[in-house]
Amino acid sequence: MTTFKRGLASAFVAFALAGTALSAAPAFAAGKMTISTPQDPGSWDPIDTFLVQWSAVATNIFDGLTYRGPDLKIVPGLAESWEELDEGKRLRFKLRQGVKFHNGEDFNAAAVKFTFERLLGEQGAKGPQRSNYTSIESVEVIDDYTVDLKLKAPDPVLLTKLAGYGGMIVPPKYITEKGEDNFNLNPVGTGAFKFTSYQPKVNIKLEANPDYWGGAPKLSELEYRFIAEPATAVAELQAGRVDLVIPPTIPIGMLPVIEADSKLEILSVPGPTVDALRFNTRDGITADPKVRHAIIMAVDRATIVQSILAGQASEIVSFQSALSFGYDPELKAIPYDPEGAKKLLAEAGVKAGTALQIDIRGNDSTMNEVAQVISSYLSMVGITATIKPYETNVITNDIIPQGKTGAMFQQKWGGWTFDFDNTAYAMYHSGEKWNPYDKDEKMDKLLESQRPLTDRAEREKILKEVGAYAAERALELPLYNTNAIFGINKRVKGFIAPPDNRLKLNEVTVD
Repeated sequence: MTTFKRGLASAFVAFALAGTALSAAPAFAAGKMTISTPQDPGSWDPIDTFLVQWSAVATNIFDGLTYRGPDLKIVPGLAESWEELDEGKRLRFKLRQGVKFHNGEDFNAAAVKFTFERLLGEQGAKGPQRSNYTSIESVEVIDDYTVDLKLKAPDPVLLTKLAGYGGMIVPPKYITEKGEDNFNLNPVGTGAFKFTSYQPKVNIKLEANPDYWGGAPKLSELEYRFIAEPATAVAELQAGRVDLVIPPTIPIGMLPVIEADSKLEILSVPGPTVDALRFNTRDGITADPKVRHAIIMAVDRATIVQSILAGQASEIVSFQSALSFGYDPELKAIPYDPEGAKKLLAEAGVKAGTALQIDIRGNDSTMNEVAQVISSYLSMVGITATIKPYETNVITNDIIPQGKTGAMFQQKWGGWTFDFDNTAYAMYHSGEKWNPYDKDEKMDKLLESQRPLTDRAEREKILKEVGAYAAERALELPLYNTNAIFGINKRVKGFIAPPDNRLKLNEVTVD
C-alpha cells in the first residue's frame, strides 16, 4: 500500500536557536546503503549546479549555515544562531566551533567569507546559483566564529537559500591549492559523509565522517549509482542490489510492481516539483500568444493526471505547487476547449498540419507518455507534434540555456525554497539561464520589486501578480505537481522521505 508521509510545516525564521536542532547520533556501525539516482550532475561544486539530484547526494557531503529537513523547518546548521541587525540589512551568524572540513582544514568565519565571495565573484558567475544570492553585498568577519552578511536590501528568503545549493560552505585552502577542476570531481565539505571516489556516469561513493559535528553517522558507507533507465533501477531494487530508488525515477506504471513485492514499499510525498512544457516565445508559431493559448486549450490536463499519473499528482495553473509561497488558489486555469483552440489557431493563420517539436528528457518515461498524449490532443486541433528526447544533461546544460529548443520544451523544477521567487525569477527574468527567449520589462520589474520586501503580505501579492501575468502571456503549458515517489527496501530503517529530495542519511540504518 502506498504510504503518504506529509509533515509539511511551513519554514520559519529561527533566530538565536543555539545548538538545539541536530542532536548527536551514536557512533556508526558497519553498514552500507546503496541509492539509485537517475542523473550524474557532472560536477560536485555547489556553485555549479541547480540539480535536485546533486542535492540528493551533496546534502551528505556539505553543510550550510542553516539546515532544512524533511519537516521544512529552518534550523541551525554550521551557524549555532543568528540575528537580524540594521532593519534586516545585516545578518550576524555565530558559528560552531571545533568543526573541521574532511581534509582537516578548520571551519571558521574566513571559510564563510571565502565561500560567498567565490559564489558572488568570477567563479560563481560561471554557474547558475549566483543570482539566488545577489542580495548579499559583502561578508564581514567579526572574529573567528562570528560573521556578518551585509545585504543590499532585506532578503526574506535568504535563510532558506543558505540551507542548500550555492550556500554550502567550502574549504578555502583546499580549493586554492588543488584548483577548481579538482574540486568539481573531488568534493570536500563538513558533512556527515566524506567523498571517497567518483566514476562519471557510474557512481559516487562516500564514507562516514566519524567526527561529524552532529554526531557520527549510523552507516559506514553510502554508494549512489547513476541509473537512468527506470526499469533497470526497479529491477536492481527488487534484486536487493539497491536499497532506495529516488525521484523522479519510478514511472507510475511500475508502482504496482514494487507494491506487490513484500520486501519493498513505496513512499509518496507531496512535494514542490512541477512539470510544464514551456514555449519558445521568440521563434515560429509559438511566438504568437494566440497560438500559445490555443495549445493550452487543446490539452485536457485533468485526464492526464487521472489516467496517466494515477492521481499521484495535481493539476497546476501557474508554474508552482500549492505548497509554494506566492501560490494563488483563485487563479483560474485556461479551460480545455478544443473548439476554442481551433478558432484561435485559425485567427493566428496557423494551417492544418503545421509541424511543432516538443523536447523532453529522454529518461523521463512518465513525461514521454504524457508528451505522446499531448501530441494526440494537438493533432485534434490541426497541429502535428513530434517529440524529441534528449539525454538529461544535454537538454538542461545545452539545449535549453542556449535557446536551441523546439517550439515547446519540458521544464521540471523543484522549487526547493517553497517560495515562488526561486522559480519565477529563474524562469521569467530577462537574461536568466532558464529564460533563453523572453524579455518583458513589466515582468522584470515585478520580479525585482518583491525581492527586498519583508512585508510578507505585499510580497505574496506581487508573486501572485507574477503568476497571473505569466498565465496571461501563456509562457508555458502548465501540467502538474508530482508527488515525490521513493521505492525502498524495508530493511532500511529511520528513513524519512523528504519532499524536496534532499537526502540526509546520517540517522539511517540498514538491517
